[in-house]
Amino acid sequence: MELGLHTFADVDPAAADRGREGERRLRQLLEEIELADQVGLDVFGLGEHHRPDYAASAPPVILAAAAARTKRIRLSSSVTVLSSDDPVRVFQQFATLDLLSGGRAEIMAGRGSFIESFPLFGYDLKDYDQLFEEKLDLLLAINDNEKVTWRGELRAPIPGLGVYPRPLHGKLPIWIAVGGTPQSVARAGAYGLPLALAIIGGTPARYAPLFDLYREAASRAGQDASKLKTSINVHGFIADTFEGAADQFYGPQSTVMNRIGAERGWGPTSRAQFDLATGPEGHLFLGDPETVANKIVAHHRIFRNDRFVLQMAIGMMPHDQLLRGIELYGTKVSPLVRKALAGDAAGNAAG
Repeated sequence: MELGLHTFADVDPAAADRGREGERRLRQLLEEIELADQVGLDVFGLGEHHRPDYAASAPPVILAAAAARTKRIRLSSSVTVLSSDDPVRVFQQFATLDLLSGGRAEIMAGRGSFIESFPLFGYDLKDYDQLFEEKLDLLLAINDNEKVTWRGELRAPIPGLGVYPRPLHGKLPIWIAVGGTPQSVARAGAYGLPLALAIIGGTPARYAPLFDLYREAASRAGQDASKLKTSINVHGFIADTFEGAADQFYGPQSTVMNRIGAERGWGPTSRAQFDLATGPEGHLFLGDPETVANKIVAHHRIFRNDRFVLQMAIGMMPHDQLLRGIELYGTKVSPLVRKALAGDAAGNAAG
């Protein structure tokens, strides 16, 4: 199983000097990606947002800078808001990133968790579903063919034109990111695309039927479900002690969740709710390395996922704490997880 990180490059939305605040966060972010590569993590994802609380409106640019400072870690969007972008430019940007990184780029496409990009780029929210359907179809056509002939209803047609550059290994890995909508899960299965499931609330185990639906939809569409990859993307934090991880993460994470919750009509969170979510069945993967490793392994046995992605950099997390968390993730958590999964595999083979 691949182990990775993702972030939205959070900044202080109340910063008086947005330029300096953005520079600070992106400089630190590159250090975090570089360390993730050095300690052996497999993937780093960067989410696209168009809000004052996030600095990553152009993930391919940031990931290209990270490509120059890393050697093996995969560089992914997490997510690309495909509905409000042009699939031709998305492909070109990530193909360029792929060439710069020696074949380490991938696209995680999704509808996005916010809607700011739609009016910003001149799209009508009434076309929300059709935009994603059409643009995903076009992106896949570009990935499969150097010269593209395509026609839709919401974008000008492409009459047999070439799209360049091409990725190092012919095609880009394209994942579909979902937040738990069954229709989106089934669509990914029918297309035969890898699926990333975001779990940011509730009991993770209750999401397991969605992966069953995904594999069933793939089989019905004639896809080889055994070859499809899945990921769970979650919130959490790693520190030297469980108490330290909880105390460090609660403030920044709860501030973000309460700010977003106020926009969406959710009630405020509390420390009691937070502490409950850090338990074995909760959605926060938080604690000392052994606790986090055990929780990752336990959920792998439920989901049979091929990738696990942790979002630690939420809100105003201090940079030094993030660096320590990344170090522990790669040097402590990862070996424990890999050892346990190897034991599981050996046991299954013997059985």
